[in-house]
Amino acid sequence: MSAITTHILNVSSGFPARGVPVTLERQTSSGWEIIGKGATDDDGRLLNLLASDTGLLSGNYRLTFDTKTYFQQQQIEGFYPQVTVAFTVRDAAQHYHVPLLLSPFGYSTYRGS
Repeated sequence: MSAITTHILNVSSGFPARGVPVTLERQTSSGWEIIGKGATDDDGRLLNLLASDTGLLSGNYRLTFDTKTYFQQQQIEGFYPQVTVAFTVRDAAQHYHVPLLLSPFGYSTYRGS
């Protein structure tokens, strides 16, 4: 499991959001650098965003969820084509879990465990 993970639940259906494309970026002095990509599994989880040989550094990160693709697959018209969640890693030795609660017209996120 990577040091940064996510889990997406579709709160309008009550089921995990499977197949959501996710991009993980780290802020550098020259901008944002993509350091991981993937899609959520059948349980709505993405546990391998970072390669095992990629070390976590302190700094700013962001997860971008391609919700347009997900809602199109569900044949639902959503309002937000993507959701971007920016957060700060202060202690690189910790695990950071960033869940997303999603519906076609809203979302919520928090630091999980």
